[in-house]
Amino acid sequence: MAQTAAPSVAELSAKIEKLERATSAARDRSAVENLFSRYMYLHNAFQDAQIIPLWAKKGTPGISAQYSNLGKYTNWDSIMAYHRDRPSPIGKLVMHYVTTPVIEVAEDGQTAKGLWIVNGLESGLTKPEHAAKMPAWMFEPNVEVDGKKVWMHNVYLKYGIDFIKQDGEWKIWHFHCFEVARAPYSMGWIPFAAAAQDDSFNFDLMYIGDDGKPVFMPKPDEPVTVRNNTYRTDSAQSLEARPPVPYRTFSETFSY
Repeated sequence: MAQTAAPSVAELSAKIEKLERATSAARDRSAVENLFSRYMYLHNAFQDAQIIPLWAKKGTPGISAQYSNLGKYTNWDSIMAYHRDRPSPIGKLVMHYVTTPVIEVAEDGQTAKGLWIVNGLESGLTKPEHAAKMPAWMFEPNVEVDGKKVWMHNVYLKYGIDFIKQDGEWKIWHFHCFEVARAPYSMGWIPFAAAAQDDSFNFDLMYIGDDGKPVFMPKPDEPVTVRNNTYRTDSAQSLEARPPVPYRTFSETFSY
């Protein structure tokens, strides 16, 4: 019986190189997934100041963030304004959890893309003087705790993120939060959409701060290029947040 020829040095070297690339890609994928999970743990705990170092460094070309259809932030300082000086209000609870990741690392190992579905809750207490200036759909009807209005919302989101490797570490480069639907506990997402889908308060709001005071988004730097398809009663859903597919280098793919 003929013996199989031993692989040549060149063949062994090629196999080793292929294994090294696969190992590196798996390690990078894990690092990217951990980075976004770390982001969400910090965001849930109102520790957004610790999120700033997770972003690409100031001066990185093409850096961007988008949270609604009002516009896109492309200046590093305006992007960081979303994270700076966030309070940790008494009685407020935010709990977002991430699921269903689709992550692709570029063959050149310099960028990566990820898409996640996020579900969770946002809730808190608002003093009457602030509540009086806010829409009724924000609050649970006829519910007060400690003399404050109560707001409790289920939220449904998608996050599309591009990552870039800088100094050997993965960083957030393009960040796009696609809000899918919102549902106050007493209302549900369809009646909520009917009430709030054209209310600017719904899109301008950045977060609810101390004593339930609303804080609004800063002025965007640029118009949006990819629109969020937040649930409306008068439109159909579409695949606005595209899952990433394998790619060699970032010039061959799209940007979130």
